[in-house]
Amino acid sequence: VDDLTPTAFEEANGSGSGSHVDIGNTAGEMGIGFKASLPIIGTVSGQYIPKGDSAENADKTASGDTNALVGDGSELVIRTALGDVPVIGSFLDGNNLTLGYATAEESTVANTTDLFELTAALTGKIGNFSYGYQREHIDLGQTTAATDAIFHNVETIGLAYAINDALSVSYNTIESKRHNVALDNSYTTKTDAINFGYTVGGITLGFQDASTDHANFVRDAKDDTRTVSVKAAF
Repeated sequence: VDDLTPTAFEEANGSGSGSHVDIGNTAGEMGIGFKASLPIIGTVSGQYIPKGDSAENADKTASGDTNALVGDGSELVIRTALGDVPVIGSFLDGNNLTLGYATAEESTVANTTDLFELTAALTGKIGNFSYGYQREHIDLGQTTAATDAIFHNVETIGLAYAINDALSVSYNTIESKRHNVALDNSYTTKTDAINFGYTVGGITLGFQDASTDHANFVRDAKDDTRTVSVKAAF
């Protein structure tokens, strides 16, 4: 659930303009998961990660205690179709609310803190117009005792319009605010992007023009990119 906002081609920083810290630090872990569909609430999925070592073993491969300095973790995601909510559902039909939470013990050393991620996203569609807004909080936790954890607050917006069955256009933006006591935190890293997507037969064409201010969390740094993608299905 790192970026749920709609786009015609790629998310704002999906083609390499700038660098933003995103949620999903536990996504590549080996764990035990579940998924259920509940009345009104919607789809609920979660995962327990016995060892948060950033490793996901292949099928038929035995796991091992590859990193004794990390602990366990967990994830929970709730996706609710707001049209199914009693009373207010008739006013909110076509909108979806997604809530996500994750935590992981980055270090078993005393006086350190855990990785913590939290997100909320509202997405919807009216005719050919799609929209989405998402907020994220990412606390990277402490791996060394008595140090300040680095955390990021991220805001993402996506507006997309399907001109016809083949051609769509979107505007996407992402803003990241960093907290790091050792560095300058007085500015916001922001990426704006215009996307076009065109699909005909087995050919898919994508284009993005993106621009980032204070790129890679460096004050006054600029990063402008233009990306063209051609995919063919045989």
